[in-house]
Amino acid sequence: MFVSLFALALGACGGGGGGESSPATPQIPAPPPSPDPPSGEIDISLAEGARFLRQASFGPAEGDVVSLQTTGYEGWIDNQINAPASSQLQHLAALPLPENGAEGRRNRLEAFFKYALENDDQLRQRMAFALSEIMVVSDQGALANRAGGLASYYDMLSEHAFGNFRDLIGAVTLHPAMGVYLSMLGNEKPDAARNIRPDENYARESLQLFTIGTVELNLDGTPRLDSAGQLIPTYDQTIIEGFAHVYTGWTFGGSVRFNRPSRDYLVPMQAFSSFHDTSEKKLLNGVVIPAGQTPEQDLTDALDNIFAHQNVAPFISRRLIQRFISANPSPSYVERVATVFNDNGFGVRGDLGAVIKAILLDVEARTPVAGGIGGKLVEPLLRLVSLWRAFDASAPNGRYIYPQPNNDFGQAPLRSPSVFNFFSPDYAPAGELSDQGLVSPEMQITNETTTASVNDYLALSIYIRNSNATTLGNQAIRIDIAPYLALSGDPEVLLQRMAEKLTGGVISSELEAEALAMINTIPQDQPAFRVTEAIHQIVSSVEYALIE
Repeated sequence: MFVSLFALALGACGGGGGGESSPATPQIPAPPPSPDPPSGEIDISLAEGARFLRQASFGPAEGDVVSLQTTGYEGWIDNQINAPASSQLQHLAALPLPENGAEGRRNRLEAFFKYALENDDQLRQRMAFALSEIMVVSDQGALANRAGGLASYYDMLSEHAFGNFRDLIGAVTLHPAMGVYLSMLGNEKPDAARNIRPDENYARESLQLFTIGTVELNLDGTPRLDSAGQLIPTYDQTIIEGFAHVYTGWTFGGSVRFNRPSRDYLVPMQAFSSFHDTSEKKLLNGVVIPAGQTPEQDLTDALDNIFAHQNVAPFISRRLIQRFISANPSPSYVERVATVFNDNGFGVRGDLGAVIKAILLDVEARTPVAGGIGGKLVEPLLRLVSLWRAFDASAPNGRYIYPQPNNDFGQAPLRSPSVFNFFSPDYAPAGELSDQGLVSPEMQITNETTTASVNDYLALSIYIRNSNATTLGNQAIRIDIAPYLALSGDPEVLLQRMAEKLTGGVISSELEAEALAMINTIPQDQPAFRVTEAIHQIVSSVEYALIE
């Protein structure tokens, strides 16, 4: 069902770019039924392994499924959590080119592609990518020429990917990239004579988008209602003002004076007490910070107050499930994960390593939901990276230079058009999806333009930029089709091998028949064309665009 509904929505191209405001009222998806847990231990098939790796990594490379079959799901996750973290800053430092400006932006994106394609910490990097779409900063604006600061921010997300959520929100709050992006950095205490009032930007967005949302939630992510059946707001203007006053007095770390900042984007911000508001401040759930505290103590109390809020577990659990597994998780799925967020089994709240394990091992993640309304549309950029990983893509010069993926895919790491990300978690394209109470966030960047540009770039990457080409420059990223040329004489064997690499061997009879017909139109003396046609038939299909 979800495939057909998605195809209808894609045909209608009902999406658009990310807006400057969020929906006034959250759309709550109709709860899909939870499948029964599988009985007993089962071996991991090729299809099951590939599906898991499409969810949990940037896509399976050659040998990854075999390795997963050896370790098992939980063993693979444990290995990933313990794997050393890749560092974009280290990559930038190794390049003999400027950190900032256009070259810096190119190098930062190269670091993303290099680690997504080559490095072993796949789950950590996927988690950092997911967090970057929740706790958004962007190079579209004041950070345009701050590649080092943005790389540092991404590294920070990677470092905290499996740590404690309380530590994560502390690191996010004090990172100078976030301080500049949402204007907490340089925020001053009130001064009526100079018409200064604390900036409310970070205070509002950190609550609305990063931690608790706008309405009270049950543990399963559904809205709580008051006695009149109305939604209950999580905060009001006085609470926003309270947090805004907390976030005063902070500027770049290592600054000599508040008004003489160091502009060091690589260390956490520091506080200057004389610019901090010391009045009492109203926070969430009736908590009031007393007057006279230091900026550090105010900040600690404020972040503890947010972390303790009952919404954090379901809010973050649902958003992470959407990034990895399903656009429309059932309330019971959200509740199971939120329960782990609240207690990892050892009395610890906010353990993100335990949370991602719960997300990936849940029965709704490992067993496709009956009725076909589970799963999600794969983000456009991740479809490209998955293709590249499947066919060991590289450039002769050893670089991964692709500075403007947003032009082709409608997105690029840390390049959202606004703090609301490329798409809303509650976006539902008009038509059958919204009529059934379902959402599809990624459809918000699926329109006439991106539908064409995504397929065009994927086709370019397959037909033109492959290892059989002889006229490409030394920096063109090309897929390796050489190991499969010998299969071109048998279209059925060739197509099945390509399906194994891209979808774990899962291919519908309709797609198989269409693909074979196309391959058979190509003369046998054009093996590279046959191989690339087989790849493109799968990569351009709805079946590749979805993970069910």
